[in-house]
Amino acid sequence: MSEKSTVVITGATSGLGQLVAIELAKRGFDLVLTARSKERAEVTRQIIQANNSSVKIDFFFGDLSLMKDVERVGKQIVAAYPKIDVLLNNAGIHAFEPRTTSEGFPEMIAVNYLAPWLLSHTLKPSLQNADGARVVNVASEASRNHGVLNLPDDLTDTAPFTARGSSPIYGKTKLLNIMFTAELARQWEGTKISVNALNPGFNVTGLGRELRFASVIERILKFLHLGDPRRGTDIITRLIVEPTYGKVTGGYFNVGTGNLIEPVSPGGDAAMQKKLWEVTQDLLEQKVEHQIR
Repeated sequence: MSEKSTVVITGATSGLGQLVAIELAKRGFDLVLTARSKERAEVTRQIIQANNSSVKIDFFFGDLSLMKDVERVGKQIVAAYPKIDVLLNNAGIHAFEPRTTSEGFPEMIAVNYLAPWLLSHTLKPSLQNADGARVVNVASEASRNHGVLNLPDDLTDTAPFTARGSSPIYGKTKLLNIMFTAELARQWEGTKISVNALNPGFNVTGLGRELRFASVIERILKFLHLGDPRRGTDIITRLIVEPTYGKVTGGYFNVGTGNLIEPVSPGGDAAMQKKLWEVTQDLLEQKVEHQIR
């Protein structure tokens, strides 16, 4: 990547997204970051600038659980940045109670899967204007605990669940990320845009912040030196900057080794990946103004 490459990062005001933003700022990237809160955005700006005072940081505000916001933010970014070198779809939540968005989607599906799908599509014109852009999707080995995949119903399933029952739903959203990555790589063949996913490993971040005892667990894990988010930051950064990963597309790579992972079934099934793409496209066309073809 050249010194003045532009990276778009979702979920950059905390956790892995913020750590990656700091790392890429040190490497001379211009940062385009999404946020919901102006206060958290300002704190993040100060943290990043403490590591590199000359970094260019631009925030775009919206709620990534709402597709109308995702599309609006995407269009605003494209208007401001006709060339984007990297899109890091990092934002994610693990909700321990069911919530349905005002557009009728289950919140975890909306934030963890539909938002990256729609944002990637919306930013495509600017990604195509870069010479060898990269889309990097944060998935997870939590995908191995995904229950049973049922398309298209899973994308709109707002049935109640318990805190314990939330884990398979979270895992399913990460399985969808892996499948989406593989199909997007096929759909964008010939564009010079590479699309890859990764497993960041177990990281102590704000993902489980809804649990009452999350802060206690976090302190214990840090004391035991477990869940160091720098490991997750490292694999994300490698996928963004290392030349090797710019030459492959449709892969799912592991924290630590950086090697390919075989997804849990049906994650690697090309027919299911295509079906997921088609049902998602149909669903989102009902919610956004333009044709996503």
